[in-house]
Order: sequence, then structure tokens, then C-alpha cells
Amino acid sequence: MNERPAALRAFWRQPLGAALLAAESELLAEALDDVFGWEFLQVGAWGEAHELLSGCRTRRRAVVAPADFACGADIIARPSQLPVARDSVDAMLLPHTLEFAADPYAILREVDRVLTGDGQLVVLGFSPVSLWGARALGSRAGFPPGIRRVLSPGRVREWLVLLGYEVTATRAYLYHRPWARGPKAFERPEQLLHRAWYNPLPAGAWMLKVRKRLYSLTPTVRPRFREKPAVASGRLVKPTTLIKPTPRQSN
Repeated sequence: MNERPAALRAFWRQPLGAALLAAESELLAEALDDVFGWEFLQVGAWGEAHELLSGCRTRRRAVVAPADFACGADIIARPSQLPVARDSVDAMLLPHTLEFAADPYAILREVDRVLTGDGQLVVLGFSPVSLWGARALGSRAGFPPGIRRVLSPGRVREWLVLLGYEVTATRAYLYHRPWARGPKAFERPEQLLHRAWYNPLPAGAWMLKVRKRLYSLTPTVRPRFREKPAVASGRLVKPTTLIKPTPRQSN
């Protein structure tokens, strides 16, 4: 078994990891409340199977993940090479998926390929300007285990806007230090979602919710093309386009 997936599964079983999953499940239940349709696709395993999709309201839902990080996935595939038809998914979720990828932008391009017009996408990530980001950058194995990089919400927003997406909601969360203090410290996972008045720490994670925009190639108002008049040279008088008829002479 690969060491990184095993370490990540161990993290999810710890009090901090379990509280993080519970808090993100609650966060996504609120974010997906107005997301409808037939097909919902979570790209990347985060937690066990459909743990984050308890609040999903689409008819069908599936989890796609690579073989090493399957964790009860419905489809085994690379996030950058989805075995899904173009324009066939109504909504998608990337739960920290970009942070585990060698090429995050390639995943966003693949998401754009399979997402339907006016489809919605939710992205979760850890903030580099936080204690969570500092621990992730300072650990050889990454934190949580297996993370390759930490991306700012501003950079991911720029990528999505470049692909033609409109940001509809943002949220900062995870107001807790990236180490555990025992099971009693996480009796209420919602504490990770809201900042307490006495807590000066910056948020350790962020959420972006975006919608795919459609552009029509056919103009709504057709332009009126006018032929340019011929240019008169020298002292010649430019002829007019209106020609008066010559009156007939009576015999």
C-alpha cells in the first residue's frame, strides 16, 4: 500500500481529521442547497466514499478518484482524464483535489470539459496564509499527508475566471490550530467554521463556488453594413445616389 494514502486515512481517523471532515460536510450541505440537476461528480477522494455529499440534492452522484486514493470511489480514474462525456455533469466538487495534483490547471480544464453550460462547481482548499498553510509547507510529507502545494483562493479564482466562470460565493473557515488537543476539543465541529471573538487566527481554509457562463456566438442585433461611397478625385463632383427622372416632352 502506498504510504501517503495510508497516512491520509490515518489522519481522517484522528480527532482533528474527523472534525475537519464533519465541518466540511456541514459547510457543503449549505453550499449545495441550491444545486439541482441529474448528475453530480466529486473529483478526488476526501473522506470515506460519499461522506461530503450528504447534502447533495441532485438525482445521481458519484466520486471519481485515482487508484491510490480510491477510498470507496465509484469511478477509478485520474482527475485530469475523466472518463465522462463532454457537457454531461450538472455540478462538481473539488475537495482539496487541486492541492494533491501535479498540474492543478489541467484538472480545471477537464472539469470545464465535462460540466454543462450554466453548471456549478465548488472548490475547497487550504490557505497558504495560515498556520495550516505553514505546516503544509514546512512538512516533507505535507499536511494533511500527501498534499503537494497550497493554493491561494485568489489564484484559483483567476484560473476559473480565465476559463469563463463567475464566482457566486466565497467562504473562509477552519479557525483551529493544525494540531489536536484531544477528542473533547472537537465535540462541536461547527467551531471550525466560525471565528470566535477571542480567536485572532486567520482562516485555515477557503471555499469557492462558481458558475459556468455561456457566451453566444450569434449577435443579438445584426450590424448594418453600408457600402463606402467612391472617393472623387481632382475637381470632379462626387455623384449623388439620388437620380431625378427626366420629364417627358409632349408632342
